[in-house]
Amino acid sequence: MCRAELTETIEFYLYLPSKAPDQNFPAGPIVNQYPSLMPISVGSSLAIHTANIVWKFVLYDIGASMATLTGLQSDPSRSIGPTFKKPCGPHKSHDTQRVWKLLDMKERLAKIIFIGADIISTVEFNCSGDLLATGDKGGRVVIFQREQENKGRPHSRGEYNVYSTFQSHEPEFDYLKSLEIEEKINKIRWLPQQNAANFLLSTNDKTIKLWKISERDKRVEGYNLKDDDGRMRDPFRITSLRVPILKPMDLMVEASPRRIFANAHTYHINSISVNSDHETYLSADDLRVNLWHLEITDRSFNIVDIKPANMEELTEVITAAEFHPHHCNVFVYSSSKGTIRLCDMRDAALCDRHSKFFEEPEDPSSRSFFSEIISSISDVKFSHSGRYMMTRDYLSVKVWDLNMESRPVETYQVHEYLRSKLCSLYENDCIFDKFECCWNGSDSAIMTGSYNNFFRMFDRNTRRDITLEASRESSKPRAILKPRKVCTGGKRKKDEINVDSLDFNKKILHTAWHPTDNIITVAATNNLYIFQDKVN
Repeated sequence: MCRAELTETIEFYLYLPSKAPDQNFPAGPIVNQYPSLMPISVGSSLAIHTANIVWKFVLYDIGASMATLTGLQSDPSRSIGPTFKKPCGPHKSHDTQRVWKLLDMKERLAKIIFIGADIISTVEFNCSGDLLATGDKGGRVVIFQREQENKGRPHSRGEYNVYSTFQSHEPEFDYLKSLEIEEKINKIRWLPQQNAANFLLSTNDKTIKLWKISERDKRVEGYNLKDDDGRMRDPFRITSLRVPILKPMDLMVEASPRRIFANAHTYHINSISVNSDHETYLSADDLRVNLWHLEITDRSFNIVDIKPANMEELTEVITAAEFHPHHCNVFVYSSSKGTIRLCDMRDAALCDRHSKFFEEPEDPSSRSFFSEIISSISDVKFSHSGRYMMTRDYLSVKVWDLNMESRPVETYQVHEYLRSKLCSLYENDCIFDKFECCWNGSDSAIMTGSYNNFFRMFDRNTRRDITLEASRESSKPRAILKPRKVCTGGKRKKDEINVDSLDFNKKILHTAWHPTDNIITVAATNNLYIFQDKVN
């Protein structure tokens, strides 16, 4: 089935919550728009033939609920962990079409009712790529760990198994403003690892929390004032003193909140970004950007404030913000008008005047009622080198050179075929969806999501692009899953899908790319897809 020149494989993993929530899950109506899953037999496979890469698909059912993920590793009857294989060879540029193959199903799928709070709201690799964190609308964080290579299984490196899960945020209520604060995790950002423990920041609309993720495989025994069950002993019956000892125990992963940063944002937080100095981070809401020190929770510094004296004069809001990866004094923030401002904190304590202003001139011929809405930037990301930054608006991805403010150096159309559908997208509010974008480790390729569970990859060197679908519907054994194409009119080819047939309830908003390897992850509603690139 595969051609002789195929040298690489990419595996696909789907993590799927499959039952009603546990007792800590907030009650709510069942979301009915998600279709039931069709049973798929073990051993089904799909493949797409491309030049030098094979993409392998594996579907993994997380189990009863996101809150019980940790039990999966010890209960093989419920699910079997995904089997990634070790990536080999140097990092490849995505400059050609790809081959995708569904190799195996880790567990039989039954009909599943999706719960709205299970919808994934953010995904993020840590700095090494060994940990992958996801947050959902229920306020929970699930962390997957990449397994180390096993001598008995030389290709086992790359498996991502459930490492830890915890409730990060709970629903709250602001009694002064009579406003409910939902528990949805808006962003997760990892701190660079300094010791055996890992730290991450998670935020909902109002509160940011610093979490410590640590392992414990020993316990203390032989206390003088406590017995083995933890009960206090009568001090008058203690006749001798003993030195407590450490006893081995089963590995336990603990998530503990170390800092809580609250009461600093009047509006909803949309971004957090860790500074390269590893001591500070920024948080941005609709009108302000605040600078925090990781050790200080009771105060922050307001570094950007665009709130007008009269709110009726408000013309734009902040949509995203990020620190420069190397210069701790530089950060950017984007706006709903499609502009990006680069600020230098050395200029002034309050960066009310930007150092650079990036804006693309509008083509008067394409001006329409929706122009301002679709030009709003939903995400901004610096390249790993720090030379470029990437922005995502509704229809396109743009790459900017920090030395050229007048126009982007590269523009990639994500779903230009939707321009004729803007009226209906406005009516169903899809036009306000906020898509994210990400770089690969070498800054040579970019990725972003679209509708119908499509996601797009663009090679910056060759300007080639590919549209792929994160789907489990094609379940025929050894079936070829080709790159998807959208037909806008005329006669539709066999492998194309008509633009009128796109499902706008299925959307990929959140994506992440491994910092060094060709491993990507995309979130499609409740489902987490992980793709791995490897040498055959």
